Amino acid sequence: MAPHRLLLFAVLTAGLTAPGLAVRAEEPKANVRGVADEDLRELIQRAVGTADKPATSRFEARRRGREAVESAIAVLRSEGFYASEVASDLADTEDDDDSEAAPRAVVAVTTGPQFRIKRPSIAWENVAPAPEVQSAGTLAMALRRGAPGRAQDVLAAEGRILSAIQQRGHADALALPREVIVDHADQSVAPTFKIDSGPLVKLDGLVIDYRGRTDRDWIKTLRPWKPGAVYAPDELGELERRLRETGAFDTVAVSLQPADQLTPEGWRPVLLTLKDRPRRSLEVGAGYSTAEGAGLDITTTRYNSWKRADTRIIALRLAELQQRLDYKVSLPHWRAPRQTLSLTASVYNEVTDAYDQTGASLTADVTRRTGINAYLTYGASVDGGRVAEILTIGNVVLRGIDRDLYNVSLLGAFALDRSSDPLDPKSGWRVEARAEPIVTFGDAQLTYLKVSGQGSFYLPLDEEEKFVIASRVKAGLITGAESFDVPAARRFYSGGGGSVRGYGYQAIGPRISSTPLGGISLAEASVELRYQITERWGAVAFIDGGAVGTDSFPGGDDFSAGIGFGV
Repeated sequence: MAPHRLLLFAVLTAGLTAPGLAVRAEEPKANVRGVADEDLRELIQRAVGTADKPATSRFEARRRGREAVESAIAVLRSEGFYASEVASDLADTEDDDDSEAAPRAVVAVTTGPQFRIKRPSIAWENVAPAPEVQSAGTLAMALRRGAPGRAQDVLAAEGRILSAIQQRGHADALALPREVIVDHADQSVAPTFKIDSGPLVKLDGLVIDYRGRTDRDWIKTLRPWKPGAVYAPDELGELERRLRETGAFDTVAVSLQPADQLTPEGWRPVLLTLKDRPRRSLEVGAGYSTAEGAGLDITTTRYNSWKRADTRIIALRLAELQQRLDYKVSLPHWRAPRQTLSLTASVYNEVTDAYDQTGASLTADVTRRTGINAYLTYGASVDGGRVAEILTIGNVVLRGIDRDLYNVSLLGAFALDRSSDPLDPKSGWRVEARAEPIVTFGDAQLTYLKVSGQGSFYLPLDEEEKFVIASRVKAGLITGAESFDVPAARRFYSGGGGSVRGYGYQAIGPRISSTPLGGISLAEASVELRYQITERWGAVAFIDGGAVGTDSFPGGDDFSAGIGFGV
């Protein structure tokens, strides 16, 4: 490892370990004894807390002991130990080598039996809801008789009851002070939840608080309920999501109007508050990498030109490997809610180690959200241009015959995201797959199918999710044609950022001399350990691997791997 990398590794190691050293320097206010269960002892010790320095007197140590007793009793009762005994004392220091050793508080615990749940019930205050709503609340309570009588389980059950009846139209449901009978005779806990369900709420239309350009009648078509429908909080959330995913608004808020604003039919209006984002935006970015060279990106975006939360984007990329101009129009909720029509026109010039390509393309696709984070995309594209394959032998660059090629392709794709965050996932997983039947004509005639799929998985290693393992697997295959028949720009390549780090762009796979040839099969995998140092800074160590082959699956000789770390 290079000296500068060793220095960076040492700095990172110090940064990772310093917080732990700081914690170990603190001293517990009191030591907990007599608890056999490790998890319970840790809970009590955590509640007792720590001090910056040892007690300076016996009086101070006894005060800490009394506070620790109160904390321990609170934890024990919350865990169902209602017959526990807790006392504080000072640790025996007679055997200490240092006669001046600071006095230490000790909390002695006798846990006693853990009380169990008995006969949990719901008492409906005022007017009881419909029998099916009562049944839903009872099922949602999910407190099993004989289960430990933990306070957090009782509170969670109350929350589930409220959620269940709110989902069934009782928007104003309230939990009144519950009654919990602790019986020391049979060591049981019998909770009674007192719930005021309130009236059944039916929804009216929208009251729109908005002074922007978007057509109000079009906004109303995004409402997922019909007037008179029973209130469901998920439908209000769906309306908010439909408006947010357009990207045209800075503020989106959906709320139920107060009960005193009922319509003559007895329905509750829904208040929708919107605020437009700025109509135009300009983004400029520049970068450089040793593998792909320098690049400049300029993007201008305009919103709401046609008063339907539409977006128009003009993107210009000027880089050593690619020069490209895109014009994209996005129409959210096109013809129906939850589906977006995207139209893109592009002109481009690519100069790579494998091929040179100049051309233009037209693409149209529709993406439909089929679930919470599930998307189905279908579309078509037409492109054409001049392509020349490149062969480099030593310092000699040989340019192949220019061919005029035209492609017509269809697209079917699916994506499912079950990760914790779309931008910085700490847990969960993602999968995506796509298939493209392609017809090539012009100076070559060819029909083939290109398919690919990718999956990512995220696993946190600690409660704070500072350490996360992230893994990725990708595979691709072209069927219906031999590798050298497929136009070079349509083959699979591997290497570079977002692929196999540590290798140059297109550097992995079959080659003639120093020229990458690409292939009809692809396999990639990556595992990395991430550590979040601060809100904006993190460190990562990774292992990437990939292969490109000329057969239906890459062989072992095609495989390459890279390992490294970064900040």
